[in-house]
Amino acid sequence: MKPTKTKEVAFLKGQIRKALSGFYYIYADGQTYQTRARGNFRNRKITPLVGDEVMFESDSLIDGYLLEVFPRHNELVRPPVANVDQGVIVMSMVEPNFSYNLLDRFLVTLEEKEITPIIYLTKIDLLTGDETVKVADIQQVYGELYSVIAATSTGDEEAVRELEQFFPERLTVFMGQSGAGKSTLLNKISPDLQLATNEISEALGRGKHTTRHVELLPLFDGLVADTPGFSSIDFLEMETTELPKQFPEFVKAAHLCKFRECMHRKEPGCEVKALVETGEIAQTRYDNYLQFLSEIENRKPMYKKK
Repeated sequence: MKPTKTKEVAFLKGQIRKALSGFYYIYADGQTYQTRARGNFRNRKITPLVGDEVMFESDSLIDGYLLEVFPRHNELVRPPVANVDQGVIVMSMVEPNFSYNLLDRFLVTLEEKEITPIIYLTKIDLLTGDETVKVADIQQVYGELYSVIAATSTGDEEAVRELEQFFPERLTVFMGQSGAGKSTLLNKISPDLQLATNEISEALGRGKHTTRHVELLPLFDGLVADTPGFSSIDFLEMETTELPKQFPEFVKAAHLCKFRECMHRKEPGCEVKALVETGEIAQTRYDNYLQFLSEIENRKPMYKKK
C-alpha cells in the first residue's frame, strides 16, 4: 500500500483585503488567499473586518482558514473597516449645501477613532456668491487644524493630485454628505473602480445609497476602501467627558482652564470660552460642541443583548 502524501499547510500572516459571502481574501507576500473563518470565531464573538491583520493557514490560494485576528488600532461600522489611518471627508458647498454641524460630526468621530481627517470640498464652481458660507470661511475655521482641499467639478485635477499625496503607506476611507460626490471622486482617483454613482434625488435633496461590499484597493502606494462610508453621525457610544478631547483647539487650550476636567460650558475661568469670545476658537465649533454634548447627555441608554 502506497503512503498517501499529506498537503503542506503553511501558517502565514496577512491582511484581509476583501470580505464577501463568508470568504475572507487575505493578502500576504504578494499573493491573495481565499479563506474561511474557523467556527470558533462566532463563539468568541469576533467578526473579522477588512483591514484586519490576521494569522491564517493555507495549502493553496483557494483553500485556507483564518485562525486569529490581531488587536485592532480602530474600527469603523460604515464602511466596516479596521486599522484605518485617515478619512477623507467629502463636503459639498451646494446641492447639498455645506453644513458646519455635519462636518464637525465627522471630525469628532474620526478624532475619537484616532483617524487623521482630510477635508475635501466639492462643487465650488457652482457657488453663486449669495451663499452664507464661503470657502475662505471654512479655510479660516479649519485650515490650522486639518488639511483642507478645495475642488471644482471642471478643474479638479489639481485638487485630486493634492489628495493623492496623502495615500502612500496609509489605509484611507472616504465619507461625507450624501450626494457630495464621494463615488465620483473615487472614480476620478482610480477610473478602474467604476463605482456606482447616483444623481441627487431632487425631492429629498440628498443622494441615494450606493453601498456594496468593501474591498481595499492598492492605490498610490497605499490602500483605499472602495466604498464610501457613512453620511450621518450619531454619538452612540461616546461619553460626555470624551467629547472635549475630540476638538484639537480645545485640547490645546484646556491646560489653562481653572478646572482640570473643565467641560467648557458653565465653569468659571474657562480658557476655551475666553478664546471663543476673542474669536480665536470659531463660534460654530463651540456651538456644535455644546449641541453634541447635549445629545450625548440626552440619548437613551443602550441595552446590549446578553
